[in-house]
Amino acid sequence: MTISARALNRATLSRQLLLAREPLTAAEGVRRVVALQAQHPASPYIALWNRLTDFTPEALDAAFADRSVVKGTLMRITLHAVHAGDYPAFRAAMQPVLYASRMGSRFTASGLTPADGEELVARVMEFTRTPRSSAEMQAWLAELYGAERKDAVWWGMKAYAPLHHVPTGPPWSFGARATFVAAGEWSAPRGRTVDQAALRTLILRYLAGFGPASVPDVAQFSMVGRAPVRAALQALTDEVEQLRGPDGEVLFDLPGASRPDGGTPAPARLMAMWDSTLLAYADRGRVIPPEYRPLVIRRNGDVLPTLLVDGRVAGVWRPTAEGVEATAFHPLPAAAWDELGADAEALTAFLGTRERTVYSRYHHWWAKLPDADARML
Repeated sequence: MTISARALNRATLSRQLLLAREPLTAAEGVRRVVALQAQHPASPYIALWNRLTDFTPEALDAAFADRSVVKGTLMRITLHAVHAGDYPAFRAAMQPVLYASRMGSRFTASGLTPADGEELVARVMEFTRTPRSSAEMQAWLAELYGAERKDAVWWGMKAYAPLHHVPTGPPWSFGARATFVAAGEWSAPRGRTVDQAALRTLILRYLAGFGPASVPDVAQFSMVGRAPVRAALQALTDEVEQLRGPDGEVLFDLPGASRPDGGTPAPARLMAMWDSTLLAYADRGRVIPPEYRPLVIRRNGDVLPTLLVDGRVAGVWRPTAEGVEATAFHPLPAAAWDELGADAEALTAFLGTRERTVYSRYHHWWAKLPDADARML
């Protein structure tokens, strides 16, 4: 079976709850979309507002508070909010990647070896049975290793050790000063060991939320190497099926998963900054037109909040004191502007309960955009 580019786009939108909002709890919504990037504390809230009916910020506050949704360093070594039930397998699948990233030269510049790091994880986990601030962690590590080495050690541990971020208060549960708590038990040493069962779980969950997808897509989402991803998919022959993409590439998917027709209408959306839908594929042209990619994904990794029109990025938006300013990179039909205006009104009300000018620290990027149609919605 061959699937068209538009049908791939609609499959993504369907799995990501972007064809229609659904009446789910915050935890159920997070599980359905697999993972929400959470570098900016507000983004998971805006992402769920885009996807769930009658969603309120308090619903995600409660999910973070009772730890049915947890925040930690996972895929692509970035902060994600995931369902608590998914975290153990996701973290185990990421083990070799996190080891390679955090037990290298920057960590060993402290004088500790990777083996020392493995032993230290157990102590970190014990120390964080009680939530600890970053300042407390650094003070503790300074006592163990000296003030001159604590920064390098903590840089490695805060991403490598299985730690959840603890809610620290309004407006979006997590502030600039992070607090950490142990995520669970640690069976050391693990090193570069690939947990095959966990990797297969991660792949199946990824396909549920983002399929159909290729080996490079899965590798891009997770940063796990293509070779282990390919081997894991080959071991899942009874649980996945193969399709052909629009360019003849091999795609994998779950049998019976939602794949709407390419002609299915897609409502306009105001997407959160760093929305996972834009970043989950090696070929980001599924959602982002190639000519717009450098405009919305900046060289330093910032991913601007985008306008989604007919299922694809058509511009960017930012909240201001006056309302939502939308900048379209190409002419949009009146109906699209009407949809965006209605969403902007609802989003302004949503943000108004917490932080009306969220993302304002990123407004400097707007000076670097080309001339375009900018409107206050």
